[in-house]
Amino acid sequence: MRRYLIILMMPCFVMLFGICCLAGCEGSRHHLKKVRLNEVAHSIFYAPQYVAIEKGYFEKEGIKLELTTGFGADKTATAVISGDADIAFMGPEATIYQFNQGNADYLINFAQLTQRAGNFVVSRDTARRKFPCSQRKTG
Repeated sequence: MRRYLIILMMPCFVMLFGICCLAGCEGSRHHLKKVRLNEVAHSIFYAPQYVAIEKGYFEKEGIKLELTTGFGADKTATAVISGDADIAFMGPEATIYQFNQGNADYLINFAQLTQRAGNFVVSRDTARRKFPCSQRKTG
């Protein structure tokens, strides 16, 4: 009888041991690496990043992303140099200014995200009527 009881209880102990070992697997979200990103401006070219933030892709990879907007390359560079941001999205001009001023702690550009400026000229429909087709520039 005792032998049968041990045989019946063994799978319960194995399951209990497995549950205890795997209990911390989902808790890895509590140990996310915090990354502070400062972007120079909101841009349509950063749309994949915004989607990844909203869908939780950064958290799935163990990153807690804090996104702020600097509203200018000078402010974005200052945020990184002062330690308020870990990484920044901006053009190279602020890095060049810092280097040319002789700062010992200048930024280093290490990646290119876009090949074109994210600026668009838009207008209302009424603005089109002010210029005849012969005066409009194309191309």
